[in-house]
Amino acid sequence: MPDKLGFPTFDELMWPTLLALKALGGSGTNEEIVDKVAVLQNFSTSLVNEPYKTGNLTKLEYRCAWARTYLKFAGAIENSSRGVWSILKVGEQVTSGDMPKLLKAAREKQKIENPVEKNSNQEFDGQNAIEEQLGWKEQLLSEMQKVDPSDFEKLCQRLLRESGFIRVEVTGKTGDGGIDGTGVLRMNLLSFHVLFQCKRFKGSVGSSVVRDFRGAMVGRADKGLIITTGNFTSDARKEASRDGAPAIDLIDGNDLCELMKSLRLGVEVQTVESVSVDREWFAKL
Repeated sequence: MPDKLGFPTFDELMWPTLLALKALGGSGTNEEIVDKVAVLQNFSTSLVNEPYKTGNLTKLEYRCAWARTYLKFAGAIENSSRGVWSILKVGEQVTSGDMPKLLKAAREKQKIENPVEKNSNQEFDGQNAIEEQLGWKEQLLSEMQKVDPSDFEKLCQRLLRESGFIRVEVTGKTGDGGIDGTGVLRMNLLSFHVLFQCKRFKGSVGSSVVRDFRGAMVGRADKGLIITTGNFTSDARKEASRDGAPAIDLIDGNDLCELMKSLRLGVEVQTVESVSVDREWFAKL
């Protein structure tokens, strides 16, 4: 049942999540899955963009994360180290009528890994499974949101340099359509002039920001990039890739954290690599 405000609970989003993965060809990123769920369920814009009470996610993103976690507990889907979720045989074969049985199996698995569970209509703060996906990112975003805006621009400048950009400059100008800096991305024999915007805040970046930025960059660069510690509304993402208009790349808080992790900036990754072939993985295909 929906919660008292009419918002779908995580267990109600399990079946739509499976449908979304099927519609995406069997695999998808967090963002792709949430967007597809919203489309398939015909959710309103206000519901899609409703923020969660804490952190950097919308309520839909948060509950979809729990839906994915429980589907994983039930053996219906799995996720790679790069954050791509894939549907397994169990997920392919179940129907909407099987969801109560699947949820029960997931709860049993969840109790083994984490004995304390709250009512399904409540939020699941502090539990291990969701912290694995979101905990360190929320901490990292919190630290970035504390820094001075000019320091965040310098951080973005370094991120771009570490990612292969050259001649990266922070302009620091006001009234320039939101353009905070410029850089050149060198790819083999080709170079692309890029304008970027840095938005250090919580909440969502709307489509008007993308439109204004595109208007400011026309005739001045080959590419545009918007980096934020927040997130982008579905309309903003659609506007960024709208047909007939120069595409603008978007890096939201989640992508920013993954980039920081891959570049080992502001995070420590403590792993010991051991590689072996997982034969059971192939049997699930």
